[in-house]
Amino acid sequence: MLNIGCHLSASKGFANMGREAIKLGGNTFQFFTRNPRGSKAKDIDEKDVQEFLKLIQENNFATILAHAPYTLNACSADENTRNFTIEVMKDDLARMEYIPNNFYNFHPGSHVKQGVEMGIEYISGMLNSVLTENQTTTVLLETMAGKGTEVGRTFEELQEIIKRVKLSNKVGICLDTCHVYDAGYDIVSNLDNVLEQFDKVIGLNKLCAIHLNDSMNPFESHKDRHQKIGEGSIGLDAIINIINHPALRKLPFFLETPNELDGYAKEIRLLKENYLE
Repeated sequence: MLNIGCHLSASKGFANMGREAIKLGGNTFQFFTRNPRGSKAKDIDEKDVQEFLKLIQENNFATILAHAPYTLNACSADENTRNFTIEVMKDDLARMEYIPNNFYNFHPGSHVKQGVEMGIEYISGMLNSVLTENQTTTVLLETMAGKGTEVGRTFEELQEIIKRVKLSNKVGICLDTCHVYDAGYDIVSNLDNVLEQFDKVIGLNKLCAIHLNDSMNPFESHKDRHQKIGEGSIGLDAIINIINHPALRKLPFFLETPNELDGYAKEIRLLKENYLE
């Protein structure tokens, strides 16, 4: 079975997101833990949580993915921004325990001319500050396109972060197809080679989830502009190869394409039609 979903609004609660995912034809979804451009988080409704946990069990949901707000930057040059990131992530991870055994994804951050090495040191230090032995949530570093001073453009940078994390068993990778293609990994013509490289550098056992997006820009553009499935430079054939690849096909896939809900439903149908059971 293809584990597929899209990004949904958390404003109406977990149970509504679960029902919306089912309505769209999916069995998982991604959501922001709080305002993506701010810091406010909605209060946890424990009745809603219990309804949601029952719903996903009855409907064989795959692991769901929470996304940290874009305002976080673990390797900012500003100490207040770094401290804010630690504070928000600690709170988010505590809240995630209401829906245990799921994923929490974040953008590693931008080093803002401090250098990649300093960026890696700050990011790994932040993770060492927020991760706990008892948490059930796996925290995912997202692969980045490499625009500006982003950290996480290469597999080597991501592995260097993981290597410095004490509780590295609590950390994994979310591979974004648009990002890695824009970063210079040719998943269109050399998917096997890209995955072999990932396995050699990081290990495929660390690959937990896929952001499934086409790209508005050409290969190695470092732009990070998502496109609808089959309408960008990656193309439908390559996307179909990705969802059916033996190393990837059992992972949860999350659409972040520029769509309304009806567009997501159309893409989910298209992908399910092309998934080899």
